Amino acid sequence: MLIHVIQFGETLRAIARRYGVTIQQIAAANQLENPNQLVAGLALVIPTPYQTHTVRYGETLWMIARRYGITVQEIVQANQLNDPSLIYPGTILRIPAKSHTVRTGESLWQIAQNYGTSVQEILRINQIEQPNLIYPGTVLTIPVTKPVIDVNAYTINTGETGASEVREAGEFLTYSSPFAYIMREDGGLTSINDDAIIQASFDERVVPMMCITNFTYRDPGSRLARTILSSTQIQDRLLTNILATMREKGYLGLNVDFENVYIEDRTLYNQFLQRTVDRLHPAGFFVSTALAPKTSAEQKGLLYEAHDYPAHGRIVDFVILMTYEWGYRLGPPQAISPLNQIRRVLDYAVSVIPRSKIFMGFQIYARDWLLPHVQGQEAETFSEQEAVRRALQYGAVIQYDAVSQTPFFRYIDEQGRSHEVWFEDARSAQAKFDTVKEYGLRGISYWVLGYPYPQNWQLLKDNFSIRKIL
Repeated sequence: MLIHVIQFGETLRAIARRYGVTIQQIAAANQLENPNQLVAGLALVIPTPYQTHTVRYGETLWMIARRYGITVQEIVQANQLNDPSLIYPGTILRIPAKSHTVRTGESLWQIAQNYGTSVQEILRINQIEQPNLIYPGTVLTIPVTKPVIDVNAYTINTGETGASEVREAGEFLTYSSPFAYIMREDGGLTSINDDAIIQASFDERVVPMMCITNFTYRDPGSRLARTILSSTQIQDRLLTNILATMREKGYLGLNVDFENVYIEDRTLYNQFLQRTVDRLHPAGFFVSTALAPKTSAEQKGLLYEAHDYPAHGRIVDFVILMTYEWGYRLGPPQAISPLNQIRRVLDYAVSVIPRSKIFMGFQIYARDWLLPHVQGQEAETFSEQEAVRRALQYGAVIQYDAVSQTPFFRYIDEQGRSHEVWFEDARSAQAKFDTVKEYGLRGISYWVLGYPYPQNWQLLKDNFSIRKIL
């Protein structure tokens, strides 16, 4: 899979010819509504049968070749490098695939086992529709071995709408988490319509994970958190209700999302998490938490101070870092998930939490702010596909911020008002996936399903093997 950024005057026909693919393949991979209408600066995924690698600081061709199980010479030939010693950070290298000549008596299953891949991947990359028609002498392209990660996705739509979203993304998910059961001050739970989502999850071999929270759109939940965390009796009732709900509904694990907790309640929160694990683990359930994006132990603010990274890393099975919402809907226009800020969070997180327990959060929606921004004025939230439509509609040129590694554009609407849109594209998704690999994280957690973003799923599948527990 390659990424191509459209230049002024380029046509899809010329791009397809350049990469040896069809217009239809590019249009399908990017879900282009009108292949004849392109916007300058738009990043496209090109469905090629080979992988790419972005050179990082300190890397050599020898290191890259060893990582992918090929030779330096193969990389040199594939990229027509005149001087192999002159590769720079940011250079995108084509990684040639291995090949295998089928021998008498070999099966696809045996070949897949020998190379640490799957039969499905071999069939996909070689575009084989009839696997029984594989004869000795057939030369197969062998997929590059990919890192195995876990992927979670939250859903805020309930009922059949949420279920259809899980079914659509199911092949890419390890966990699904309907958001959310609201805790009550008496230890009860305000339930949600999640039966169809849970059933869809099992149908797609996705683990349903119950999510509980203390806040709502109208209430930050600080006082509710204090009420619950200050009383072991309320906590016991809450945990009893959680266990009953999980057993009744079919949930296999729990995600605890206490937000806006007072700093004075930090120790009480840690103690609650330990009580939760002590109740749920013997019953066969896992426990995870959602953590605000902290960059140090001393970070101030209601969102951060009561979230004790070392304690969560020690107590629960895994944590989800909420590395998004810098571009807040009520704040000024900026990247929603800026990679430079995410890396600061990860640098701190991996110093106090095992990497095998960390999910990096990834938002998959766009925002449109009116300019000039007025504090408290709400931005419009919509899908990445809608962002591209607006760029086309208003003739905007898509730009790319190198610091946050995020695309954006500006336009003027029919009423003469200026707008600024920040969104995600193939480049920003690939940058985040490279970061997950670099830090050796357990996986990715998406907030939130329901916003079409076809490039993300194409690249996710190209970069990783998604672990399936069920």
